[in-house]
Order: sequence, then C-alpha cells, then structure tokens
Amino acid sequence: MTIETYRDAWGIPHLRAADALELARAQGRVTARDRAWQLEVERHRAQGTSASFLGAPAVAWDVFARRARLADTARRCFEALERRDPETAEWVRAYVAGVNEGLPAGAARTPEFARTALTPGTWEPWHPLGIWLATHILFAGFPAKLWREEAIRHLGEEAIPLFATDGPATAGSNGWLLAGSRTTTGHALLAGDPHRFIEAPGVYQQIHLSCPEFDVVGLAVPGIPGIAHFAHTGTVAWSITNAMADYQDLYRERLRRTETAVEALAPDGTWTPTTRHTETIDISGNPPLHIELLETPRGPVITGGPGETSEAAANGDGLPAAADGAQPPQGPPAPDGEGRTSPLSRAAGPATGRLAAAADGALPPQGRPAPDHEGRTSPLPRAAGPATGRLAAAADGAQPPQGPPAPDHESRTGGAGGGGDADGGAEVLAFRYPPRVTGDLGFSALLPLLRARNVTDVDRAFDAWTEPVNVVHAADTAGGTLHRVAGRVPVRSHTNRTRLAPAWLPGHDWQGWHEMPYGDLTDGVAVMANQRGPATPLGVEFAPPHRADRIRALLDERRTWSAAGLPVIHTDTHLASAAPLLDCLAALDGLTPEAAALRDRLLAWDRRMDAGSTDAAAYAAVRSAVVRHLAAHPAFAALAVSPAHPEVLLPWLALTPRIAFALEHLLRAEELYGVDRPAVVRAAVEEVAAEPPTGTWGDTHRLAPWQALPDPAPYDGPALSGDHDCVLCTSAVPGLTDRSARGPAARYVWDLARRDDSLWVVPLGADGVPGAPHHTDQLPLWLKGELAPVVTDWDRLDLVEETENDG
Repeated sequence: MTIETYRDAWGIPHLRAADALELARAQGRVTARDRAWQLEVERHRAQGTSASFLGAPAVAWDVFARRARLADTARRCFEALERRDPETAEWVRAYVAGVNEGLPAGAARTPEFARTALTPGTWEPWHPLGIWLATHILFAGFPAKLWREEAIRHLGEEAIPLFATDGPATAGSNGWLLAGSRTTTGHALLAGDPHRFIEAPGVYQQIHLSCPEFDVVGLAVPGIPGIAHFAHTGTVAWSITNAMADYQDLYRERLRRTETAVEALAPDGTWTPTTRHTETIDISGNPPLHIELLETPRGPVITGGPGETSEAAANGDGLPAAADGAQPPQGPPAPDGEGRTSPLSRAAGPATGRLAAAADGALPPQGRPAPDHEGRTSPLPRAAGPATGRLAAAADGAQPPQGPPAPDHESRTGGAGGGGDADGGAEVLAFRYPPRVTGDLGFSALLPLLRARNVTDVDRAFDAWTEPVNVVHAADTAGGTLHRVAGRVPVRSHTNRTRLAPAWLPGHDWQGWHEMPYGDLTDGVAVMANQRGPATPLGVEFAPPHRADRIRALLDERRTWSAAGLPVIHTDTHLASAAPLLDCLAALDGLTPEAAALRDRLLAWDRRMDAGSTDAAAYAAVRSAVVRHLAAHPAFAALAVSPAHPEVLLPWLALTPRIAFALEHLLRAEELYGVDRPAVVRAAVEEVAAEPPTGTWGDTHRLAPWQALPDPAPYDGPALSGDHDCVLCTSAVPGLTDRSARGPAARYVWDLARRDDSLWVVPLGADGVPGAPHHTDQLPLWLKGELAPVVTDWDRLDLVEETENDG
C-alpha cells in the first residue's frame, strides 16, 4: 500500500498508511517538509548546540542544557525505552527516519537555513525525546524556589503567600469537559486552549493520522511522533492542562576540588566524588566556550564548580578551571516556561528561553525570546539590562549583585557558583528531575493513546505518563468521562518542595512516588485552568481561580451546549482580578478633578479587556503605574537586584513581574512591610490622569510571537483582547509591557457525537515557511475567536502525494 498525504483547505496534513510504523515515518516526513527550521532549532536546543548558528544570544540556554544534561538524559531514556518497550522504540525510529527523509526538501524551501548558513543535520532516535525534555524542562517552574529563597531572605517567611501566584514563567491552559447531560446531543464535549508562548512556527501542529489500527486527529508537538496532548480518535477524546505540580528539586551542594577530583559533601559527613568532564560550546561569530560539567548523586550541577566566580559559574563564562577565556555572551534571551527566550526577559537575543518573552518588552532579540511548560523571541521593546529569555521575570533589567551572597535559612554563606569557605566547600546548585532518575520520559504512553477506544484505555495509557505533570480530561462515545492527574511526582520533604534543599543534611532524599489523584465532575462539568483542584497535594503555587470560576459561571448560564456554541467561552474578556485595585480607587478622596474623573470612569467600567475599549486601556495604565511604584518602593529594593544565577532562570527572579502577577494579594494584604498602598494608588491614578492613554487597549496590547530568527523587517502585531487573568488569556506584564507573547497556542472543541463537528484553530497556520499560503492563514480566525472545522472525511480532502511503501 502507498503512504498517502492529503491536505485540507487550511493546508493541514492528513496521513494514511498501511501500519503504525509507516504512519510514523509519514508523520516525520511531512513535519520535516512543513517545519524543517523549527525541527532543527529544537534539536539543537535539546543538544545545547543552538549557539553554533544563532550566535551569542543562545549561549545561556546552551550552557543550561549542557549542565542539566538534557541530551544525555534523553539518550539514556531512549536506551531504556528500547529495553522496556521495543515496539515504541521502533515506532520512534520510524518517525526519525521520516524526518531525515523530509529534511532536505523542507530546508530547501525555508529561508532561515540560508540566512544562518545552517545545514540540516541527521536525526538520531533519541532526538524526539530530547526535544520533549527541552521543551518541558521548565514547565514545573523549579526556579521559583530561587525566588522564594530571596523573598524569605529579604522579607521573611510571610512573603511567600503574598507572592504565591501564577507568573509569567509558568505555562497554563484552560480546559473544560461537559458530560452528555449538559450538551444538546447527549454526547460529551471537551474544549479548551493551551496557553504558551505564541511562536512562529506554532508550537502545535494540526494533523490527522490514519492506519488500520487507529484514526486520530489532534494537535501534535513538532518533533514528537503521535499526538500526546489533545486528540480525538472517533470514539474517545482527551485534553490536558498543566497541573502546576512540583516535581523537580534544587539542591545546595558543597563541593571541594582536590588534585584529581571534585567532591561533594554527603549527609554522613564524607566527601564523595562527582562525575566530571569538559564540553565545548561553539558560538557563531565568537570563540568557543569550554565548560566543566559536574554531577553529584543528587543530579547535574547547573551553576559551575568550586573555584569559579558565582556570576561566571552561573552563566558559563570565565570558568577558571575549564574555560578558555572566551568572553561572556552579551545577551541571550531568558527562558520561559518551556525554556525558551523572548524579548521580554533579561536578554534580547536569539533563542535561549521562551518564558520571559512577553514580559519585559525588550527589542526583538536576534534569536528566540523561554515555558510553558511552557523562551522564544518576539518584537517587543527592549527592557533595561541584558535580556535572555521569555520570562518577563528578568525584564526589569536589574544588574547581578556584586557582593557575596547572604546567609540562607541554613546559615550557610556560599554562592551559587563558587563562594564558600575552605572547610565547608564551595556552594553550587544541583538539579534533580524525574527522567534523570528513572530513565523514563513517558513515551510508552504515546502509542496506547493513539489506540485508545474509550476512557479506560486513555486512563491506562496515562499511567505511563511522566512529565510534564498534567490534569487530563477525557470522554468517550459510550458516556464515559475521566478527570485525573498524570505524571510522576516524588515524595520528599517540605523543604525540597518549596526551597533549596541542603544536600549535606539528612532528610532530603526522594522516597518513592505519589499516587496520581482523580477528580469528579460537578453537575456534569469539570473545569481545569491551573487552579487548585485534584493536583493540590502535588503542588505549591497555582493559578488564581479567576479563569476557572469564570468558565464555570459561563457554562452554568445554559443547561446544554453545542460544539458551535463553545467558542464564546474561549473569548471571554471579563477581568475578575481587577477588583482589588478598583476597591482601592473607590476608597480614595481628595483627588484632583482629573484623577477623580478617571477614578469614576474606571469604577463604572464593565471590567472587560476588549481590544477596542478605552476604559480597559485606562485601567491597564493605572495598574502598570501601581506596579512600577510598588517595585520602586524601598521595602522591595533588595529584591530588585538579580542574584548571580544562570540567565535562563533569572526571569523567575525579576521583581516587577512578580509584583504584577501578585498585585491583588499585595493590595489586599493586611500589612505590606510599611508600604502606604493608598498613597501608591493615589500617585498612580494622578500620574495617569495627568497624561492619560489616548487610544484603546488593543493599541498597546498587541501580539508579539517568538521566532528563533526574527524577521529583519519591522513588525507590528495585531491588536488583542484579553489579559492574564481573563479566560481569553493573552498575557501582558503590567509595569513592563502591554504586548503579549503568551496566549492560546491553539483552541479546540472535541465533539463526541460527531467528530466532524469538532473545531480547532492555531494562531498562525499549518506551514512553518514564511510567505507560504498556509503560514498565517488561520490568524484572522484566531483573532476573531473563530475556529475551523475538523475534516476527517477523505473524500473532502485533496490528495497531494503518494509514496510507495519500500518496506
């Protein structure tokens, strides 16, 4: 039988083959044709080799990827997969073979290869696992533990709940499940939208995979075989959101260097050897950088070894013991929840993280802006300071501290890179994450998901899931529903979960794995929006309840819903988190006439962040002014100075975004370190009244997608409705920028009554090649909140290629 490739009106690939292996090969080939540049960028990021063609701005990510041993972990996981599950390993090999078949043609039609002089490489079977790991390594937000240490150090333990809220570094989503009792057809509906950095090409690939074993349509991750997150098999459908679980740890390690080894202090007081070697990072246009890689029994050391200065150790430059004197990179972007960089974080430059991207308003980086979970670049205005990622967190441009680190809760003094005393050893940070421990990335879930026929099959498949830890919704045509958490979360101490664990003290080992909890439907409805829920025992910080509460309230406005009616929920712009600031405004008196008029106008506002709203623009201006005034207050001055940690982690430590996303807590707290909050709000409203915004929210709240290699032409993105706490979650970073690099990376509605009544859309299009007909043809739909029909009837599709099966 031939392998058949069809396309629908949106250029979405529909593939049909004789068996699962040939189908995987076809998926790899069509993905390489459509997304060659994206695949090669992701492969190089997984290897820690992206600076070889993206230059200095990518160095910070490459250093982190090397030190965290991402590629080595992926290799180990594939070797273990071959032993434990040879069928899935062979399936992954088939996908990789297809990628290698398709890359030459895909690269030939993609201009970025010529612009960077990049030649497509040869994929190896472990590369999809590496891409999965690199894409999701920051989803759990482990760098937040560094923030908590700093907050406790300067403000005390009471600071933790004040700032405990979803921030720019965390990837999230909306998702809801309606049982048949709540639909017009009597069959279930699933709908939602994953919130990630908007990338060009997009992070999700619409695709249809069919062979005699299964026929599945859904949103695949380019570079990964199958369809992991959002799919419909005809008889069962599933979707996921980030569970906000905490499953990765940072250990403070005390190391010492001897004549022959580097040793780590163990809990029993002995010194044990670390593993150690040196690697070279090639940097386009610069000398190579040599870094020393260390690993203790807890995990890879991600901040340099003893004898290195803390700042150099954190970022891979100037390493006395292993480096060759190369100069530090001048500004890689910081990572986002997915470990990418963006123009919102500390450094502007090519792709080192997707997180900070939307946050700091940096100028278009020369690569990718980090993060999801989940670091891409986007055309945002430049923030002060070197910016290297997508997390707006590093966006406030604070310079690294120039003095020794202060003692922490264990009365230690040593810094992240080389400080410490001769007797106790230099302190560094070691990173422990489940796949490094278990040799398992959860790929054994992927084929069973494709073969699933009901929710029991989906449930069983997700038992093999590892990371990121997700909340899962599923429903089948027989009326079954599923609401559960899937993944691996280690059992360990409270300190491990919330802060940096001292490796030399007992009580911080991992003690097995948590059982994954299940949830229930309430009145035929389940809503997941990263809020506290079934995953509460597994996490530390969760999203505010606003999105989840609003989705449920909207669903309760009708008893039954159809697939066609659900997009109205995707696009709701009500901002419940505006209440604390508006309450503060209502309490003010003695304002100037202009400020009083602005206050009254905002109190009458409908609290909708619509692109065409002048009131929303005025509210956003006052909110940003409040955030800036709070961030400048002396009470928080110490937190405005970024510690000497790896650049990809700095977005989590930036003060302005932390204040922005915790604003409602900070305004409602009984006491806030002596800050006169009415005076702060008064100053902000007077400031905005004296120079009010002249346009609408959409004039400044504009889409800023991340690109590994930004287009040299000026870019002015389209106007957006929504905001961070709206159901239409298009995240700005108050106090830094109104632009948005994060939002719905796809929208979907899965109809269990009739699959072809399902709907989907992505922000740009199916083709990753700039200028191609299907590169951005879905953008108008996405902006209007409309979705395209899912087509699975082969007679309604165009056959574009037939390839003879040579096996």
